[in-house]
Amino acid sequence: MDSTAQGVKDTELMQAQVHVFNHVFGFVSSMSLKCTVQLGIPDIIHNHGRPMTLSSLVDALSLPPTKTDSVYRLMRLLVHSGFFARQKIDENQEEEGFVLTPSSKLLLKDDNTNKYTSLSSFVINLQDPVFVTPWLSLLSAWFQGSGSTVFEDSHGMAFWNFMEQHPEPKNNFNDAMASDSSLVMMSTLMVNESKAVFENLRSLVDVGGGNGASAQAIAEVFPHLKCLVLDLPHVVADHLQKCTKNLDFIGGNMFESIPCANAVLMKSILYNWSDNDCVKILKRCREAIPGREEGGKVIIIDVVMEDRKQEHDSTEIQLLFDMIMMTIGGKEKL
Repeated sequence: MDSTAQGVKDTELMQAQVHVFNHVFGFVSSMSLKCTVQLGIPDIIHNHGRPMTLSSLVDALSLPPTKTDSVYRLMRLLVHSGFFARQKIDENQEEEGFVLTPSSKLLLKDDNTNKYTSLSSFVINLQDPVFVTPWLSLLSAWFQGSGSTVFEDSHGMAFWNFMEQHPEPKNNFNDAMASDSSLVMMSTLMVNESKAVFENLRSLVDVGGGNGASAQAIAEVFPHLKCLVLDLPHVVADHLQKCTKNLDFIGGNMFESIPCANAVLMKSILYNWSDNDCVKILKRCREAIPGREEGGKVIIIDVVMEDRKQEHDSTEIQLLFDMIMMTIGGKEKL
């Protein structure tokens, strides 16, 4: 083998090793991000109002000086990951400070009157041991066994039963989903083509709408639209105080019946259920709305697995979501 061919082979080997290492240590990135949010670093930098030096950040965190080097190493990783950036303090100084990026602005907590416009709870709550434990050592055992889901093998009961019986994880999960719902709906309603879907409706049912974050976002943009949130009785019981003249909650079971309306909205619902269960839900939706000629609509907002090649990040998040759903018994749809 000539030196050029050997050099190519050596380069491929090194790239392959880096690829493996990046996946093996991927948890370091996610847990470092969680740590950053728990410490409140995005809010501290935001409230500082200008590029924040390392020493100022350590002081604001009320940490002992011995932690300075560790904070630097944490921030160095998050800068590399694109959650923070470095910027000169001013034009006359060489010293740099940390500033936010679009990604870390999504993690602000104290800058928002509505906590559901932030993904901070999404980052913290979905990396709770309740959700992470099934991945630690049980996935391969589940493949080799006969258990229904990885989550059930780990916790002794199905995901939704566990949520019903454990208030704290349930509330954490609902907060995480609500923050996602608000951001998705805000983005959706800012796009004219998407916004037009809701403009001529008089009534809408948000099926499985949880705490009503999606319906609330719609109701605020379309005050003429009567929005109803349908979820299990024990879920809506915690949110009845949010009712307004065009937002209401009702307890029920989407497999049995859905209240009549011009349109049915389902955000992040169908991926929780098997194909057969999805057909049952869609039949209930069809019974609840008028015909197409009368303007009846079923509006579905969900991750969709694509066959065609897309941007790497977009494809990867689809695949990751699908694996997450597999652990609790759901499936991303093609």
